[in-house]
Amino acid sequence: MKQKKTRYLFMVPAMVVYCAIVVAPTLYSLYLSLFKWNGLGEKTFVGLNNYVNLFTKDQVFRIALKNNLIWIVLTIAFTMTIALLLAVALNRKFRGRVVYRAIFYFPYMLSWVVIGIVWRWIYNPNIGFLDELLRLLHLEDLSIVWLSEPKIALYCVFIAALWQGIGQPMLYFLAGLQGVPKELYEAAEVDGANKASLFFHITIPQLKETFIIVFATLTIASMKVYDVVYVMTNGGPVNSTQTLASYMYAQTFSYTNLGIGSAIASIMMLVMMVIIVPYVLYSTKEE
Repeated sequence: MKQKKTRYLFMVPAMVVYCAIVVAPTLYSLYLSLFKWNGLGEKTFVGLNNYVNLFTKDQVFRIALKNNLIWIVLTIAFTMTIALLLAVALNRKFRGRVVYRAIFYFPYMLSWVVIGIVWRWIYNPNIGFLDELLRLLHLEDLSIVWLSEPKIALYCVFIAALWQGIGQPMLYFLAGLQGVPKELYEAAEVDGANKASLFFHITIPQLKETFIIVFATLTIASMKVYDVVYVMTNGGPVNSTQTLASYMYAQTFSYTNLGIGSAIASIMMLVMMVIIVPYVLYSTKEE
């Protein structure tokens, strides 16, 4: 009993910090979402009206929610897949692999503001790299104002985020691959397994725990995406690149609707839980 009490006592400082920084603000945000408040005057209790209005009357919110779900799908489909393939390729022994790892990881070290500014210049319709490349290849007909076209603006922003965000999951997969016993591959090769069989029947199952971490971190990052959207498009054109985080910021600080902003934050948290928790439970259950 004395040892158990000692263990719990050692956990107290961390729990106090966690409750003060995470739990308390989350609960207060849930509390504010039940009120109509501009941040200065008296709060007016409205119950669940903020949530009802968001889903039934606020078209921009529905666009933002759809964009976030699209962003999550694109992130899982492309960022995770490309990061895994890069990790597998860079896990092999060849000259200069450390340099290549650093090259692919380097964009992740840059801030989202820098990434947004760089890619805005790349997409510049007059002197941008992309349009200049199309002209060089005599494909001028494909040149458009990339960030001003509502149908593709979100995907253009995602490409910038893909370039920046691929480094972190790549390192996670590299760490996971280095923990896979080489004897498994050697035994499977002796039995006549080809490279595809090795990848799908040994590599993927052995990275089960790594997939959980990568999936959770990428999903959370996808729900919180804000900086690159703000710098590149500021939610435009015509709110076509608006995300929940950018719309929450606009409602909270631009329109001083703290109740609506808090409701959007609560919805973001709920969406993350709905996506992440079932996946983690399914992935960690005993075979």
